[in-house]
Amino acid sequence: MQAMIQFPDISPEIVSTTLFGFELALRWYALAYIVGILIGWRLVVAALKRPALWGAPGAPMTPRQCEDLLTWVILGVIIGGRLGYVLFYKPGDYLAQPGDILKVWQGGMAFHGGFLGVVVAAWLVARREGLNRLSLADAMSLGVWPGLLLGRLANFINGELWGRPTDLPWGVAFPGYAAQHCGQPLGEICARHPSQLYEALLEGALIGAVLIWMAWRRGALKAPGRIAGTFFALYGLARFAVEFLRQPDAQFVSAGNPLGLAVEVGGFGLTMGQLLSLPMILFGVWLLGRARRHG
Repeated sequence: MQAMIQFPDISPEIVSTTLFGFELALRWYALAYIVGILIGWRLVVAALKRPALWGAPGAPMTPRQCEDLLTWVILGVIIGGRLGYVLFYKPGDYLAQPGDILKVWQGGMAFHGGFLGVVVAAWLVARREGLNRLSLADAMSLGVWPGLLLGRLANFINGELWGRPTDLPWGVAFPGYAAQHCGQPLGEICARHPSQLYEALLEGALIGAVLIWMAWRRGALKAPGRIAGTFFALYGLARFAVEFLRQPDAQFVSAGNPLGLAVEVGGFGLTMGQLLSLPMILFGVWLLGRARRHG
């Protein structure tokens, strides 16, 4: 019998109640967003309060301006993340039922869409306040990884976004469809890669450790664009790599496309996650080159 880890029986809802006929629930995924944003905000404020970390003319904004920016970042994450999921992954479904776009409590958020939402929000605030855009991007990049780490852990608790089938001993027997539909004989449960945990470690913990070390120990904030470039490049590479082990979205899988490739040329192809990660990698490399030239 194949060795595997049984999925822990953890409810996606922390607490739930009914108030005036409406069901209210606090879910792990929502809590991950809230706590991740708060930790990231405090980390950015801690960096802003240390002028020695920044080169001339100093930190790109005051802690008070950071608080104002936080409101716009939250809006950018929610609106961008939802619209990104709608446009990148299920445009046909939501075009047929446009009212479902507003039902964010049913799930469906895309990091790349949330990233674009945050970029737009930051650009608008930087323009209004006259802030240095590259240094602002560096500061904000320091605060992204806690949300990524906690968000991927919440994905695991929810039993969603699981990986491809595996016979490795740390494969997890996820419940429901994931266990019964992976090419095994009928009725036999299979294990899958816990790709959510891979992403939590790579996109969250590892990138966070690298950025903090660069900012506090290597003076990277004194070269505008270096921290942001490192984040974009490392996140893109991490997501690109994990996509090889992650189960593709159902709408891309078919009998003629079992790997769920979004584009395919000459026998080689990319998943949607990989396709969306390539511009991040290229942009990160460009920022690092610019920081090196002007540093």
